[in-house]
Amino acid sequence: MTETSAATASGSDLTASITINATPQQVWAAISDVTRMPSWSPQVRKTIIRGSGAPGLGTKFVNINRDGWKHWPTTARIVRCDPYTQFAFRVNENRTIWSFTLEEADGGTRVTQRRETPEGISQVSHVMVKVGLGGQEPFTAMMRRGMEETLQRLKADLEG
Repeated sequence: MTETSAATASGSDLTASITINATPQQVWAAISDVTRMPSWSPQVRKTIIRGSGAPGLGTKFVNINRDGWKHWPTTARIVRCDPYTQFAFRVNENRTIWSFTLEEADGGTRVTQRRETPEGISQVSHVMVKVGLGGQEPFTAMMRRGMEETLQRLKADLEG
């Protein structure tokens, strides 16, 4: 079962956690390959890495996202890349940081996914959410559900 927490006092940071019966190395290999995100995320449809080589600190990529009939691209850059412990990328358009933290737990790995907003969310993003995605409250609820689904799919993939 996925454990989630409500949004923090700022109303913008979100957290979800799950324990996966896999080693931190196995989980790391999966989450640090951003091209695999479309197989877990209900929103990301395609990830395109800019440049060549394996993803690492500073790597830039584009996600093609979808919600129903609405499609939109986002650009991101990997901002934390500590093998077997943490991985994060910053989405340029809204300034959010999506992170995964790994900890050994009960013969497996506890994975915590966060949507961090250390600089707040951009005004452009607020307008787009209000106009195109139903408003902040429904969008935040959708993000929480998406995080839970992402972690459940990651778990199913790794536990096979």
